[in-house]
Amino acid sequence: MPDIKTDDGCIIHVEVEGPQDGPVLMLSNSLGTNLHMWEDQVPAWNRHFRLIRYDRRGHGKSSVPKGRYTMERLGRDVLAVLDALAIPKINWCGLSMGGMVGQWLGANAPNRVDKLVLSNTSSYFADKTLWEGRLKTVRDKGLAAIVDVNMERWFTKEFRERNPQAIAKMREMFLATKPDGYIGCGEGIRDMDHRPLLAKISAPTLVIAGKQDPATPLEGNEFIRHHIAGASLAVLDAAHIANIEQPQVYADTVLKFLLN
Repeated sequence: MPDIKTDDGCIIHVEVEGPQDGPVLMLSNSLGTNLHMWEDQVPAWNRHFRLIRYDRRGHGKSSVPKGRYTMERLGRDVLAVLDALAIPKINWCGLSMGGMVGQWLGANAPNRVDKLVLSNTSSYFADKTLWEGRLKTVRDKGLAAIVDVNMERWFTKEFRERNPQAIAKMREMFLATKPDGYIGCGEGIRDMDHRPLLAKISAPTLVIAGKQDPATPLEGNEFIRHHIAGASLAVLDAAHIANIEQPQVYADTVLKFLLN
């Protein structure tokens, strides 16, 4: 699968599958995960779409440049991938940080986006100290210091107890993330304010929220829905990583929106 170099020299790892002549669906991961977080949805989605999955800079098999990564930089990485693959337009499904990048794309590259799915995400975090504390812990002690509390934010207690194998896989994925990549992306989230962008998004938009999501609570997703003209909202019985906790419902919800 292709490795694509951006204008600042960062290598973005990309995987493409599905029908060559199908409409394109690009998937974007949460902070601290890689493109494999979508594996439960791939069989359902690649029957209808040419799927593009990628590792955001700082994650997976992509480069890990030092320094803060802005949302604009992360959005331009996506455009570099599309340009390299000669893809004019995509549907987008981004969860958590992937939804944040999707907001930037919807507002700043509207000609490249057909439909948007913004999942378990936020447009702004008022409490910067929360992110400062988390990033300081990672700088000082590494990702192992926050992995347990992270799993508690990502998944409900019932799911963690019922699916230890899924939790073990997500822990492994999280701990494999390079600290510099996590910190660079975390600084981008801390400094993000997408509230002024929402009114500029014209693509048909579905917002997906987790009823029990403490990381990007329902109210923040409702705010996004209210400020994007014509956007709709689906609320799933899940915590933060809704596509892992409710894989079939999540896949069906996205397909219903994209295919109608």
